[in-house]
Amino acid sequence: MTYTSEGIGMVSVPAGQITLSDRRTQRRWSVEVAAYELARFPVTQACYAEVTGQRPSTAHGERLPVEGVSWWEAVRFCNALSGREGLTPAYRIDGDGDGDGIVWDASADGYRLPTEAEWEHACRAGSPGPRYGPLAEIAWYRGNSGERLHEVGGRRPNAWGLHDMLGNVWDWCWDVYDAEVYGSYRVLRGGGWFDEHWSCRASARRRSHPTFRVDDVGFRVARSVA
Repeated sequence: MTYTSEGIGMVSVPAGQITLSDRRTQRRWSVEVAAYELARFPVTQACYAEVTGQRPSTAHGERLPVEGVSWWEAVRFCNALSGREGLTPAYRIDGDGDGDGIVWDASADGYRLPTEAEWEHACRAGSPGPRYGPLAEIAWYRGNSGERLHEVGGRRPNAWGLHDMLGNVWDWCWDVYDAEVYGSYRVLRGGGWFDEHWSCRASARRRSHPTFRVDDVGFRVARSVA
């Protein structure tokens, strides 16, 4: 099985502007987002195993989202997938473990993690509210998941054809959360299968160390476009 752009299911996301917010600091800021591509689903266990030869997840199923992967491992996956498809890797990896030694080449055509502005822009898909539809229809969360992971694509997609943007697994994003307070901690978005409804919102932000692994955190890939 190969994972070309068509196989992994990349969706074209239009340019736009998004206003991000943080409840902890009460800060709001606007970001201009260029057009890019984002995977229709979180990376599955089958895809992760095909590219890396590894199966880190606690739950097991080919179409389940891969979980138990750190931000660092997600970055390495992006470069490995780019190499398989003959694309220029998006990341130069000079260090090990804490994320400080990773440099993003914004001109590269390879796979990468979305920025959190890209993630929220894609999640909203033009919708103004906290969610792009009724939560029980679009997401696996504590209220309907049976407190377990579910296969990707089982809930209704948003207007741009993206599934599981809310619920199932949190998505790692590229961004540092707050360097002055939390150092190298990276942003997580989207909520997971064990989260209450208030965590499954387009604007909800979570943070964790780039070496952190847990059974409700996965990722999806993005690509820049010329």
